[in-house]
Amino acid sequence: MDMNKAIAFLDRKISHPSIGLPEELFLFVSRVTPLVNVDLLIKDEKERILLSWRDDPFAGVGWHIPGGIVRYQERLETRLTKMVENEIDALVEIGHEPVAINQIIDYELKTKGHFISLLYKGFITGNYIPKNDGLSDKDAGYLKWHNNCPSNLIRYHEIYRKYM
Repeated sequence: MDMNKAIAFLDRKISHPSIGLPEELFLFVSRVTPLVNVDLLIKDEKERILLSWRDDPFAGVGWHIPGGIVRYQERLETRLTKMVENEIDALVEIGHEPVAINQIIDYELKTKGHFISLLYKGFITGNYIPKNDGLSDKDAGYLKWHNNCPSNLIRYHEIYRKYM
C-alpha cells in the first residue's frame, strides 16, 4: 500500500480526531511527533497537594499530577476542564496561564517519548474528599491528598517537585 492510500484509509477511520484517536493510531502518532499535554497542580488552603496514582508502561509507577493530552483543535482550557470532570469530579479553580512550560524527551522510549508539558495551578477546598469508589491505593486514578511531595513521584514529574 502506498503512503497516500494508507493516509486515505486512516482518514476514513477517524471521523472526529477532536474526540480522540484509536489507541494504536495515537501510539503511532506519539512515535513521530511530540504530544502536548496539560498538568494541573491542585492544592488546598493548607497547601496539601492532590495527586493521582499511575501505573503504565510509559510513565512508570508512582504519584503524578493529574493531566491530559490535548486533542486536535481543542483549547488548553477545554482539556483542563475535561480532565477535572473525568479525574477529579469537583469544582477546581484553575489559573489562566501556565506557571511552567517544559519539554520532556525520553530517548529510551520510542512511543510516548516526547512531550511539551504546560503546568497550571489549581485550587480546591480541603473539604474535597476524592471519589475513589472501587479503587485501591495502587489502582491507576486513585486520588490522595499529600502534605508534601512524595518520594515515589513518577520520574517525568520530578520537574514539578519545586512547585510542590
